[in-house]
Amino acid sequence: KIKNSLTIIITEWRTKYRRDMNTHDNNAKAKAVDSLLNFETVKYYNAESYEVSRFEEAILKYQLLEWKTNASLALLNQTQNLIIGSGLLAGSLLCAYFVTEGKFKVGDYVLFGTYILQLYTPLNWFGTYYRVIQRSFIDMENMFQLFTEEQEVKDDVNAGNLDYKQGRIEFENVFFSYTEGKEILKDISFTVLPGQTVALVGQSGSGKSTIIRLLFRFYDVQGGCVRIDGQDIARVKQDSLRAHIGVVPQDTVLFNDNIRENIRYGRVSATDQEVEEAAIAADIHERILSFPEGYDTQVGERGLKLSGGEKQRVAIARTILKAPQIILLDEATSALDTQTERNIQASLAKVCANRTTVVVAHRLSTIIGADQILVIRDGQIAERGRHEELLAKGGLYSDMWLRQQQAQDSDSASDTEAKDTQPEKLQPPASSAAHRGH
Repeated sequence: KIKNSLTIIITEWRTKYRRDMNTHDNNAKAKAVDSLLNFETVKYYNAESYEVSRFEEAILKYQLLEWKTNASLALLNQTQNLIIGSGLLAGSLLCAYFVTEGKFKVGDYVLFGTYILQLYTPLNWFGTYYRVIQRSFIDMENMFQLFTEEQEVKDDVNAGNLDYKQGRIEFENVFFSYTEGKEILKDISFTVLPGQTVALVGQSGSGKSTIIRLLFRFYDVQGGCVRIDGQDIARVKQDSLRAHIGVVPQDTVLFNDNIRENIRYGRVSATDQEVEEAAIAADIHERILSFPEGYDTQVGERGLKLSGGEKQRVAIARTILKAPQIILLDEATSALDTQTERNIQASLAKVCANRTTVVVAHRLSTIIGADQILVIRDGQIAERGRHEELLAKGGLYSDMWLRQQQAQDSDSASDTEAKDTQPEKLQPPASSAAHRGH
């Protein structure tokens, strides 16, 4: 009884060391993975020694807690052995005394020893089982915490599949905020007719990308309603909604796999021929064939072995392979140079043909042909209309257009002047000049 009581007490006491050890083990692994995945940033700032010192500090903390965990386990085992040995010694001496007094026979002494050993064995295993079970529960705490996490976006109990008809999108008096007290969208209302292209423009932080996220239902609106073909998207299953929507993001993240499997991610059941047809439509097939390993070329962590334009084309090929009825473009070409952007815009035009499209645009020249342009400012629609109509108004859109045109003219003029005035032997390479102009 004393042994089991002490086992429980010591086991409960040492759980804090096991818990802290697991926390620091996770912390050390997270630092290692983070620094390896972002090795380019580490090298940009010559921070290898800093990352090594951070990892070393995390490892030393983990090792200290691991030592405390093992030391407390050794203390527990020695305490158990001490109690068992003390009890056996005291009982044996008492029996020996009774034998000398004639109260016990020698057989009684042997019987006592045999009985005690048979009794201690299951009791000893009882303490071991308790310790192992307690340790396992501590190791699984993080998993149990995940089970208690509430989903931010849930399907209704009676949610049905989206009945897609034509692709009419409606935002009706939508309000949304990521944090309480700071509204991102305030009373947003607009309609995208089937097959139309609507462009969202405005300053950074105005809420353009949030509209895309709400339409894809990464979040639920806090006021108003978002409908597709008259159906509230909060009342349909997320899988059925997202099956009809394709997204080309600004920053395409690829898996550390070959190009074929990265394109196939758009529809995992697609055949190799369908993958290649999607690549042809995205204007990247010939580029892939120029690689030594073709479609089996490994793209590296996050696709770092591919250029920005190549990654964007892979994202477009994914979307083509998925064949969605609604297309969302979230500043899909803003990080690219002008020539690459023009080429990718041609690929995007093929994808968006006859499909309902919502575009978040940074360069206004890419959305001149949109059926409707919405200018977002401070979470509200400040202006709406076609390109020519908004220019004629002379408002926010017109100011943005003029600033971008002036910036473009200024860059072109500076490039021309640099080429004309500098001696030929001092002229930088074309890539450097283009970078400076950009």
